[in-house]
Amino acid sequence: MATNDKRLTVTELDFDEVKSNLKTYLKAQTEFKDYDFEGSGMSILLDTLAYNTHYLGFNANMVANEMFLDSASLRSSVVSHAKMLGYEVSSARAPKATINISLSTGKTTATMPAGTAFTTTVDGTSYQFVTIADVTGASTGNAIPFDSTEIYEGTYITTKYIVDTSDVDQRFIITDNRADTTTLTVKVQNSISDTTATTYTKATDISQLSRSSTVYYLQEIESGRFEVYFGDGIVSQALSDGNIVVLQYVVTNKTLANGSSSFSSPSAIDTVTDITITTVANASGGAEPESIQSVKLNAPLDYAAQGRAVTSEDYKLYARKLFANTQAVSVWGGEDGSYNTSSGVSSVAEYGKVFISIKSTTGENLTTTQKDQLVKDFGPYKVASITPVVVDPETTFLILGITYNYDSTATTKTTTDLNTLVNTTLTSYNTKFLNTFNSPFRHSQLTGLIDDTDSSILMNTTTVTMAKFFTPTTTESTSYTINFNNAFYNPVSGYQNAIIASTGFYINSASTEYFFDDDGSGNLRIYSIVSGTKTYYSETAGTVDYTNGIVTINGILISSVSNVDGVASTQVRITALSDSNDIVPVRNQLLEIDFTNSTITGNVDAAATTGVGYTTTTTGTTTSTSVNTTKSTTTSSGY
Repeated sequence: MATNDKRLTVTELDFDEVKSNLKTYLKAQTEFKDYDFEGSGMSILLDTLAYNTHYLGFNANMVANEMFLDSASLRSSVVSHAKMLGYEVSSARAPKATINISLSTGKTTATMPAGTAFTTTVDGTSYQFVTIADVTGASTGNAIPFDSTEIYEGTYITTKYIVDTSDVDQRFIITDNRADTTTLTVKVQNSISDTTATTYTKATDISQLSRSSTVYYLQEIESGRFEVYFGDGIVSQALSDGNIVVLQYVVTNKTLANGSSSFSSPSAIDTVTDITITTVANASGGAEPESIQSVKLNAPLDYAAQGRAVTSEDYKLYARKLFANTQAVSVWGGEDGSYNTSSGVSSVAEYGKVFISIKSTTGENLTTTQKDQLVKDFGPYKVASITPVVVDPETTFLILGITYNYDSTATTKTTTDLNTLVNTTLTSYNTKFLNTFNSPFRHSQLTGLIDDTDSSILMNTTTVTMAKFFTPTTTESTSYTINFNNAFYNPVSGYQNAIIASTGFYINSASTEYFFDDDGSGNLRIYSIVSGTKTYYSETAGTVDYTNGIVTINGILISSVSNVDGVASTQVRITALSDSNDIVPVRNQLLEIDFTNSTITGNVDAAATTGVGYTTTTTGTTTSTSVNTTKSTTTSSGY
């Protein structure tokens, strides 16, 4: 605020503050000492001046903010800063599927042109998938195969521009902001009369270019569209008058067709109508254009990486760039441990490898085709002696038993209402703090959030049980290793209460349902329930490493499995009591709350309602709520 001197304070930019400062300044002048500003036309003038000052101040702040990548808010500003760092913003991405096509024909060859359309249906809506390159196949017997054909969701578009060098404002624009630039093909035809065309490639390293290099450059412009431009004849080849620029690309619906698995053929391919299609890999990879937040994060990292993957952060950066549906990524070098599909992560070093685990936005693991493609795409960036290995994330589920006391006199909410609020707290915690790499479960953090759910909640007790799944081989005897990467509870040798439990399974096609538990001394056991009593089939079915949190199952033929949580399953769930209330994920491990089997129990706190030191016959009301009322009937209760 201005003081009573004759100077105008200019630090405040809010409308009310500006107007107040102007009035204070004028009152300090002799001419307006006793002037009634509110009851005169001067008030309108002050409003106008204040608004003008406010707008100018806001615009000045915006200009200053837009000058820097980390504070810019306009997409055009962020993209411009990224371009200065040599970073190419990712466009929308089309879902891509891989199919095998077979033409039954007596022809010796057949050509499938770019833009050949296939159809699929997702949730009752039809989508079109197209090829993006001409492919010629040769006969094998009475068929012409097109194996591992990649098809992209969307419409195949061709845009042509005639080059006019006299027009300094001529631009070669991909007109739709839903275009997938990874499908872009750029050709330059000599002229209308000369149909000879040259295919240009996208420039990636200008140090390797000469004046005759046939390359194009790509950048995002206004409205999220992209622009193609060419060299000047010094750094790469320039275009000439009359050249025709041909842009071919796919305009996509982005994420809507992810998961497509069944495709119908066109009526004919090169006049052949007898067409068979087999899906190799379901459609995946459809994604929105790169967000402002992503550009702000990745552009400086990309600049620091300088086009090479050396550190774990470099690999994380390029994993996000190369696989558009990356939600989270974990990377570790072989010197920090190895990984195999049988035992999972291991502390044993495996030099010369870098392990990459990606959590997809679709919630599905990468297919073998996607993993192979990702490893191939890493080729230009990785150090020659390093082998990238893409591994699946592994989820450890947390089964929570929550019991809380609340003061019924401090709230009008029922126990059911409070249970719902606590469940909301769990959901928020799971989304905000878990379900991503390197995010530990902190027991005290969660219990504090539960206490803060409502002012009436006085305290809570929360137990934690870990759970993992494995898929048995139902045709042969197989050994299994389930690695929780967190120590198990085992207070004394010979502990009688099992801390390992499982859902049901069947052995050698027999009708008896079996379960796993442990003896507290490191032995894994198999038992059945006979007349309500455990009857052991084997007391040495495997081992339990309590210190390292590893369950090893000796060779066994599990021919089928029981329902899990009331739903048909192909997996067996193993549960274990943790030695610590805090659960820490390792490398490719994710933590997620198991809402189906977690329980929430609310108790009216008797001391809060009756007073300490008084005797009463009234007991607290208890309401127990399953987070999801569908409970498993096949999980053993040995712990």
